[in-house]
Amino acid sequence: MKIAIIGVGTVGSAVATAVKNTGFVHEMVLFDRDGVRARAAAEDLGHAASFGFDVKITAVSSYRGIRGSDIVIIAAGANQKTGETRMDLLNKNAMVIADIIPRVMANVDAKNVKIIVLTNPLDVMVMLAHKLSKLPAGRVIGTGTMLDSARLRTILARYFDISTQSINAYVLGEHGDSSIVNWTSATVGALTLDEFCKQTKVSLPATTRKTIEHRVHNAAYEIIRGRGATWDGIGAAAADLLRCIINDEHRILTVSSVSGTGTEMLAMSLPRIVGKNGVVTTLRPKMSATESAGLRRSGKIIRNGYDEIA
Repeated sequence: MKIAIIGVGTVGSAVATAVKNTGFVHEMVLFDRDGVRARAAAEDLGHAASFGFDVKITAVSSYRGIRGSDIVIIAAGANQKTGETRMDLLNKNAMVIADIIPRVMANVDAKNVKIIVLTNPLDVMVMLAHKLSKLPAGRVIGTGTMLDSARLRTILARYFDISTQSINAYVLGEHGDSSIVNWTSATVGALTLDEFCKQTKVSLPATTRKTIEHRVHNAAYEIIRGRGATWDGIGAAAADLLRCIINDEHRILTVSSVSGTGTEMLAMSLPRIVGKNGVVTTLRPKMSATESAGLRRSGKIIRNGYDEIA
């Protein structure tokens, strides 16, 4: 399995490290317009690989170097800075994606390649990448709210003092400020959230849920304020998505993928079954009226962003 990573900045480097550590990739190409940076990253990661899985890692500054790649991960673009929302990156990163996608498609097998998008605002960039690549919607995938959902599960796990692996709870919609927490369909073990709280005698009142929602929505801002950028979480999310595709796991992930056509075209995160061919099926979880309204509002924000650059 050959993987190409486009953009070897902070996020791209974290993704490369996480992907290397899966052990499922035999060859990884790091592309960056700054050839010196790409070579330095490949050297450093190559040295690290000697302590773990044997992966051939090369650096390129020409798109010809990505030929033969089965999956292309796009991590290029401006990163969110303190005080910025993801949508603030819209125009500058739309130009980045518009430049990258045609060059990628000229050097890969369009019949088989999958594209994973990490660039923000993610859902709009997924729509743009889908349009420009002309690939089936299921093979252009954004990590979406995988990380947001992981943050939600982590907060709940700490609150309940249980493993995150026992919690099924999703953040849906935009990978951004308008996302919604799907409390209605959340489960712990085989129990609904309310039933789990009842049996364990741990309350989760509306005020606490609002606080948790606030923490999920603001997690990236807090990390950026303290660290300058976020990279470990998205690196792990990208590697997890990659593993799901490579192993044809048919796992349910809250990835972003396009549905609909024309003025109805929209990419947002919903629970989706993911396998070797990308997105297999999109699921529609049970939602309250408030959650459904929030999801529609989130979709309008994403679509408005896309209309601004289309």
